[in-house]
Amino acid sequence: MPRHHQVVVRPRIATHSTVLPLLFGCLLVSCSRPEAADDDGLWQRERQAMVDVLRQGGIEDPRVLAAMGKVRRHVYIPPSFRKHGAAYGDHPWPIGHDQTISQPFIVAYMTQKLGPVAGGKVLEIGTGSGYQAAVLAELGARVYTIEIIPQLAEHARRALAAEGYADAVHVLAGDGYKGWPAHAPFDAIIVTCAPEEIPQALVDQLKEGGRMILPLGSTRESQRLVILKKVGGKAQQTEDLPVRFVPMVKGKGR
Repeated sequence: MPRHHQVVVRPRIATHSTVLPLLFGCLLVSCSRPEAADDDGLWQRERQAMVDVLRQGGIEDPRVLAAMGKVRRHVYIPPSFRKHGAAYGDHPWPIGHDQTISQPFIVAYMTQKLGPVAGGKVLEIGTGSGYQAAVLAELGARVYTIEIIPQLAEHARRALAAEGYADAVHVLAGDGYKGWPAHAPFDAIIVTCAPEEIPQALVDQLKEGGRMILPLGSTRESQRLVILKKVGGKAQQTEDLPVRFVPMVKGKGR
């Protein structure tokens, strides 16, 4: 399920009907983590500056902003890019296997649109670096995240454990189209790559009244970010931003 996570436009800065933002993608759990020696004052100030940029760009939920201000993005970035003045910039970074760590804005935007997750179970399709999962965990969710590339899944598992999220985030190397039925139903689902149709398995694993956010459409046609709510066993969906994600592809087995 290869994907790139990027965004180049924010809702309050440009009109999406004229400038297509490129989005390539794609509870009460204690998430206290040890403060590492490298989390010095400069990293903290850079995180706060990132949060200020997110707020100016239209991220308003104080819970999301607080979580973004706590998760140490620089530890999810490869050492070659883990530099002051760069790690908390509003852009993606490569993490290997033709993948990227998501741009902070799209992480915050999709998290805000997903709605409250504290006390609930959230399924994430596309673990990547583990950064999005860490943000959800900081918001109080129990996170079940699936990554199709085994090496990335293992790297994310280690990074999340080192940051104190081992009890809150569970990582599976597998096919996101199948979801994670052993832990269903989920209160919310977030998908970071684009299927052409909403996977029925994910709808089936969403709790009644639950919410899902995902990019929808083929790479040959326009895509939209879709917000879905399950009502009466059916998916009621609302279209949001125009987006461009790489396709969600099926894997082999688990």
